[in-house]
Amino acid sequence: MGDPAGIGPEVLVKALADPELRRSAHFVIHGLAEPMHAAAERAGITPFWWQVRAGSPLLETATAHDVVLVDHAELADQIGYRPGEKPGAAKASGALSFRFVEDAISAAKGQVPGHTKADAVVTAPISKHAWSMAGHGRWPGHTELLAERFGANRSRMMFVAPKLRVILATAHVPLIEVASHLTIGRVHDTIDLGHEACLALGIERPRIAVAGLNPHAGEEGLLGDEEKRIIAPAIAHAQRNGIDVRGAFPGDTVFNAALKGQFDLVVAMYHDQGLIPVKLLAFDSAVNVTTGLPVWRTSPDHGTAYDIAGKNLADSGSMEQSLQLAVRLSKGALSR
Repeated sequence: MGDPAGIGPEVLVKALADPELRRSAHFVIHGLAEPMHAAAERAGITPFWWQVRAGSPLLETATAHDVVLVDHAELADQIGYRPGEKPGAAKASGALSFRFVEDAISAAKGQVPGHTKADAVVTAPISKHAWSMAGHGRWPGHTELLAERFGANRSRMMFVAPKLRVILATAHVPLIEVASHLTIGRVHDTIDLGHEACLALGIERPRIAVAGLNPHAGEEGLLGDEEKRIIAPAIAHAQRNGIDVRGAFPGDTVFNAALKGQFDLVVAMYHDQGLIPVKLLAFDSAVNVTTGLPVWRTSPDHGTAYDIAGKNLADSGSMEQSLQLAVRLSKGALSR
């Protein structure tokens, strides 16, 4: 569910209200019942899910339904969360949203009694500040927590939009520290993981472009040497492994080339380099995919939107795309 004080409950209700989507897979929601029911009432949607308390032995029989809500109401009472509270209750909502994703991870590992092992995890938005207030600040977000819990050393954030795909060499890193995080191995692994993800998406021969770190991709070393010293060797190594990858290209032109169909994927060096074009082009439809995990993880490409939470104003497009892509990727993985 993500942060119960954000728009997660609303976009989940709206997205899963589609009967065709519900028929495509079996969905288990870890969250709270109250914000789900409130969102459904505001949207004029009749509740379509089966509800069971977290830890209840009834979970095993409840999984016969296409959508099951695992309600953590007792945990909410314990930590003092009250329905309808907004960002001022960040500590409580942060503790809850962290627990929800921990339970989803356990389900993906097959460690929840009565819970069918999950093939994918879809996460609604959380607040990094709320996580920090709740004592979980060592993880900047879902991606880092998932990587640690699954022991995935090569996980990356990838974004899939209707006209653009982008994968990040670094993610939640302050801009001043990006260059120090880049290594030949990190850039190569990002290219490799992006190639694997494109194959999973059905792209038979992915064409990958790599963006430079510096203006004009370093201008032959005049504006920085990371392109020659780090990025070029990583590209060469990937090419020797049979990957169709080229670069480094200037960051201000490479996305335009991808939009024209010259590339299937762009490797960006840092968060905003990759996310600005994605959110400009597909704010309500882009999907965040975590690569390099033993299960697929997707999420909407937007935040908690506290300012519109509880007002029935949230667009569920990105959540719908996230759920659909998780189903598609999982079925592909199961067929291999």
